[in-house]
Order: sequence, then structure tokens, then C-alpha cells
Amino acid sequence: MTRTSTHRRVAIGSIAFGLTIALTGCEWTGLNSVPMPGTEGSGDGAYSVKIEMPNVTTLSENSPVRVNDVTVGTVDSIEVQNWHAVVTVSLNEDVVLPANATAKIGQTSLLGSQHLELAPPVGIAPEGTLSDGDVIPEARAGAYPTTEQTLSSLSVVLNGGGLAQINDITRELNAGLVGREDSIRDLLPQLDQLVGSLDRQRGDIVTAMEGLDRLSTNVNQQTATLTAALDGIPPALEVLVGQRQNLTDALIALGNLSATATRVINESGDDLKANLHALVPVLNTLANTGNSLTEVLSLLLSYPFALKNLDQVFRGTTRT
Repeated sequence: MTRTSTHRRVAIGSIAFGLTIALTGCEWTGLNSVPMPGTEGSGDGAYSVKIEMPNVTTLSENSPVRVNDVTVGTVDSIEVQNWHAVVTVSLNEDVVLPANATAKIGQTSLLGSQHLELAPPVGIAPEGTLSDGDVIPEARAGAYPTTEQTLSSLSVVLNGGGLAQINDITRELNAGLVGREDSIRDLLPQLDQLVGSLDRQRGDIVTAMEGLDRLSTNVNQQTATLTAALDGIPPALEVLVGQRQNLTDALIALGNLSATATRVINESGDDLKANLHALVPVLNTLANTGNSLTEVLSLLLSYPFALKNLDQVFRGTTRT
């Protein structure tokens, strides 16, 4: 009797399970394809949103949907469309998000279970309100690093990264500092003074950098002129190269002239001094004549007539 009752209960359970699958109208892909009763996003007023995901990793149906680490919905289905995944989620009626919200797959626990995180956009002003039937595009969807990716990156750092070099650097620094504690102790205040001085000169440094920026701008604006000048240098150098022999001869002649002048001055220096000394009375006498010398010179040029009356001599005296 007991065995018969047990068989009857198993049969009834199987039939109920089959009817549940049939009523859902979904393809059987495992237990996760069956809606779980009592989950978030399944009550009255719940609304659906589609999310285009580049990669769903290990996200599965019935995975929780979170906002600010609070479960507010569930993943209804995961499909493939146009080479990317489309995740349909059901959210509670009281979930309010902007229309440009973002979606990311996160890891719920270290055991590998995942959830879908919805959030307002970062660095962008929220727009509109997310409502039933809206689609979050692939550009605003992604995934946080998984445990496997984190461990893989850590493995690269530990095995092929710079930890061994850090050990070498630490050892060399220790070897360099041992026995020089007093010098290092004196160096620290000097470094503090240097940094303080640089901080006080910050305005001047900024001004100098701005000046360099203006100089660079001016140089950039004069690029054509500088290019033309640089292009003109080679021909000028060619002219100088062609005149090298003449320039050399001129410099040699100038050197010979200097040597000759030096020799003449050295040999006749006393006579030159005597002649210059003898010219002093003559020059003084000329200076003392004043205007008389200039008047005599003007008469000398037009002798025997005065220079001021010369025009009347040639034209005759005009009488009124």
C-alpha cells in the first residue's frame, strides 16, 4: 500500500512538472530554464528590459539582477542575435533607472555564481526613465573581471612580473644606505628645503613655462620665414667658400698692415710726438684768429671781389 502511494505521488509530481514546462512555452534547456517561484521581478507590475551583451561569460537564466547590490529582478532568458547575446531581465515595479543605464556582469561569489548589475551611467547625465520593452545597447554593457581573469593576471605578475626586480632593487638600496645613515639624515632636510623652494617659485616656474609656450607659438608661426632663412644659408656658405682665398689674403694683408704700422710707430714714435707737439702753437694761433680766417678765405676764393657782392659784379648794380 505504501509502495503504491509512493508511486502515485511520483507520477503526480512528474505530470505536474511536465505541465509546468508545457505551460511555460519555453524550450527545455535545464532546470535554469524553468522560472523560479518567489524570485524578484516576478510580481505584479514587473517589467522587462532587453540587454545586448558582448559576452555573457557564465551568466545563466534565473541569475539575480542587482541595483546597488540589492536584488531587484531576475534573468528571464538569454538568446543569440546578430553575433551577440540578448539578455532579457524582469525588474520589480519600483525599480527606477535612467533610460541610458549601464549593465555589467559581476561575480556574486568566488564559487563562480554571477549576477547582472544595473546602474546609472558614470560621467554622463542621466536621461529619461528605463521602462518596459527598452533595450540597453551593447555599447553600455560589459562585464567585471572574473576570478579566473584576476588569478591569471596575478599569476603573470608573480611569475613574469617585476617582483624579482623589486627584490633586487630593495637589496641594492639597502646596500647603498647601510653606513650612510647620517648623510641620508642630512639629505632629507635639504630635500625638504629644495621642495619648499620649488613650491615658492611655482608662480615663476609657471610663468617661465607660459613664456616658453608663447615662444614656441611664435616660432611655429614663423616656420615659413625660418625655413626660408635656413634654405638661404647653404648658398651663402657656398659664396664664402668660393671667396675663401680672397678672405684669407685680406686677413693676411691686414695682419701685415698692422705689423707695418706697429713697426713705423715704434721706429718714428719720438719724431711723431715732436711733430705733434710742434703743431700745438700753430693750431692755437689758427684758433685765435676766430672769424677773421673764414672771412679771408671767402675773399680769397673770389678775389678781388667780396663773395657777398659777387652776384652784383656779374649782373651790374641795379638802381631803383
